[in-house]
Amino acid sequence: MVTRNYWWPGITKKVGKYVDGYNACQRMKNRTKALAGKLMANKILKKVWMHSMVDFITKLPLVAEKDAILVVYDRLSKMTHFMATIEGTSVEELARLFRDNVWKLHRLLESVISNRGPQFAVRLTRELNKMLEIETRLSIVFHPQTDRQTE
Repeated sequence: MVTRNYWWPGITKKVGKYVDGYNACQRMKNRTKALAGKLMANKILKKVWMHSMVDFITKLPLVAEKDAILVVYDRLSKMTHFMATIEGTSVEELARLFRDNVWKLHRLLESVISNRGPQFAVRLTRELNKMLEIETRLSIVFHPQTDRQTE
């Protein structure tokens, strides 16, 4: 039960108490927040350096003109690579760091989890593909000329 401060004593207070205690009113209330969906577990991992997490440590003191750290973490082996960078670094520079410190040692990843949003992962992947001379061909949904085999 929620306690409210009513500005008009008397009837409003009685109505408020009735509404607060009435089960149907409580169940039919509009929600102000979106429902948090079901928790979905990540799939069980079988190979190291196929699924990783990428994040930044920022707002560090300036040392050798670097003030941030790019962290790439393997979810299965728990091995981590730390790469010094600057907070406002370009996508090209991040892709170069990734290529020189992760890809050359472990290969391309199957999945990357990042809290920087999907745009970050897309731009990083696109730039990395360009550096590695991998041609990226995108298709639209239900386009039989390009995706018939996968369908």
